[in-house]
Amino acid sequence: MKDTCCAGCPGGHLSRRDFLSVGSLGFLGLSLGQYLQLSSAFARGGATGGGKATSCILVWLEGGPSQMDTWDPKSNSSFKPISTNVPGIQISELMPNVAKHMDKLSIIRSMHTEENGHSEGSYYAQTGHRPSTAIDFPSIGSIVSKELGAECTMPPYVVMHLPSERFKEGIRSGFLGSAFNPMHVPDPNKEGFSLQDLTLPKSISADLIEHRQSFLKVVGRTYREKAKIAEFTDMDAVSQKALTMLLSPEVERAFDLGQESEKIRDTYGRTRTGQSMLLARRLVEAGCKFVTADAYRHNHWDTHATNDKSMREDLVPPLDQSLAALMEDLKQRGLFESTIVLVMGEFGRTPEINADQGRDHWADCWSLVVGGGGIAGGRVVGSSDERAAYVSDRMVTIGDLFATIYTALGIDYTKTYLAPGNRPVYIANSIGDKLGEPIKELL
Repeated sequence: MKDTCCAGCPGGHLSRRDFLSVGSLGFLGLSLGQYLQLSSAFARGGATGGGKATSCILVWLEGGPSQMDTWDPKSNSSFKPISTNVPGIQISELMPNVAKHMDKLSIIRSMHTEENGHSEGSYYAQTGHRPSTAIDFPSIGSIVSKELGAECTMPPYVVMHLPSERFKEGIRSGFLGSAFNPMHVPDPNKEGFSLQDLTLPKSISADLIEHRQSFLKVVGRTYREKAKIAEFTDMDAVSQKALTMLLSPEVERAFDLGQESEKIRDTYGRTRTGQSMLLARRLVEAGCKFVTADAYRHNHWDTHATNDKSMREDLVPPLDQSLAALMEDLKQRGLFESTIVLVMGEFGRTPEINADQGRDHWADCWSLVVGGGGIAGGRVVGSSDERAAYVSDRMVTIGDLFATIYTALGIDYTKTYLAPGNRPVYIANSIGDKLGEPIKELL
């Protein structure tokens, strides 16, 4: 795909003296005005360098997947372990396709977190902090957006699908301000998927808006109902940036899955999971820094009843197909070394099967996988006990995970931000508000 980065895009100095009412980017966590504010003010970001990665794809498994039925097979699972292409590493028989790509991914089997409810657990997994009435903490996506900056016409932080109430608090920018909120896009597997707000209405030609005054009138008339207020001084620069985005064929193309062959779309799978991961690949290829593929229906992995049936028939097969396709696609396109892929939910599931043949919430010990972007594949970090109930070796926290990802991206993981009340908080916050540490086995 053609590179959409534009180092020479004009910037602007922010002030309260001037206001521009602009349209939204659609389905919005981030308005067009907020995006322009972000790209003008933070174009250079704060990365320190040294990392191989330039972007991250988070495949979010909302509801909490069962660790013993996926990445950490045990005798209390109905599913047998199978070998992978890495000697000594086994995963569930439900993932034969991913097993062929285990050399690209590493498993953390000793995740330990502190929140056992969906809302609290999702917030914790996305921010590294327990929910607080005093401070609204920023998500990892917002922090990556701030640190790496917006160097392209593409939005730096994108979340697919309109998130559920319990999920959306954790993906926001918190006390960093709304400029670092994600842009929301709908389910790319729905018929007629498009981002209409990124293209001009058919009744309006590009020639019509090339003049600044015509452009402002069109924006006001076409997007007034969805407009939000953003503050700028350099109105010419901001208007030109907005015009560039609306007319950019590269931006429109990045969100257009029709650019992909039928074969590649079938390879990923014609499911929400498959098309979300395919779009995520397109977006990082075009310049997005952090993309969350909320790849399942709300609470889909919350298997309080009929766990085995759901895992076998509904949940794991599309993940197995699309994750394997994503890893192969990234490798073939030369994107694997620059793109981190992280697959996780908010916690795991209980070692016991309940009366409804399901598994309940479990935060004491659970698993995730991560790879790409300079993070080593083909490794297992930590271990659980014989029932995948408790950590038996090498506990890993969300702060440790974040520190690893930041390091791979060239971001100083020891950095703190000043929260309201002048309270310093770690961007890689671990249990007890201590600094997380990079997982040395993976870097």
